[in-house]
Amino acid sequence: MKFTKGHGTGNDFVIIEDLEGTVELTPSLVAALCDRRFGIGGDGVLRVQPSAEPGAAWFMDYWNSDGSLSEMCGNGVRVFARYLHTTGLAGDVIPLSTRGGLRTAYVEGDLIRVDMAAPRLLGDSTATIHGVTYPGLAISMGNPHLVCDVPAEVAAAVDLSRAPDTDGSLFPAGVNVEFSVRVAEDHRRMRVYERGSGETMSCGTGATAVGVAALVTSGRDAGTVTVDVPGGRLQVTLDEQTSWLAGPAVLTFTGEIDPGSLVRRPG
Repeated sequence: MKFTKGHGTGNDFVIIEDLEGTVELTPSLVAALCDRRFGIGGDGVLRVQPSAEPGAAWFMDYWNSDGSLSEMCGNGVRVFARYLHTTGLAGDVIPLSTRGGLRTAYVEGDLIRVDMAAPRLLGDSTATIHGVTYPGLAISMGNPHLVCDVPAEVAAAVDLSRAPDTDGSLFPAGVNVEFSVRVAEDHRRMRVYERGSGETMSCGTGATAVGVAALVTSGRDAGTVTVDVPGGRLQVTLDEQTSWLAGPAVLTFTGEIDPGSLVRRPG
């Protein structure tokens, strides 16, 4: 199996090109590919397939590192677009389909900017870790997020080695939880627990949710927010119609691996 490795601000992915639909992905194979000791390593797998949806030539088949499927991934879209552009499968403007809906990526040199669609505010909720409850704002970016504003010392110390406890009725399939720190009026720093992957260096949809929450809670329906993640910096813009995510996307290496050797890992 041929693959390419790429990342967006440290959120890393194994990219599989499957134009003919001949690659059989399974949850166990995806988890093995993403294993950082016995596989290639990654926060998820991006499979490149033709789209069946009108208005998009390509479908981003996104899998979390535990082998579960996900609706959307903002950094994944940018890395996916970088792959399409670099390999000549697409130009500078790239409409693509995801399980969370149509997204359009714009290649602008080192940066890739994505129309992330209009956010949906789902209301107030909470996340609980080791008996401590943090209030937050629930936002859908095509996938569910809970943005919790906390002081810097809390964000630095909070244990994200396991999924926070959240409202199962609001988030029946789980939720991505962001701990957001105010740096300045239009500047946030965040850590994130991604459902299906654990804590990651970055989360594009999560950064977008953090930017949206910063604007909404300050009484604004438009603006641009800088969001720093452990892996780098992203720019989030909200306007009257949609939201935007901009940041770098890098392809790091290509290779070939025998899938049969992965599923026989110890343990």
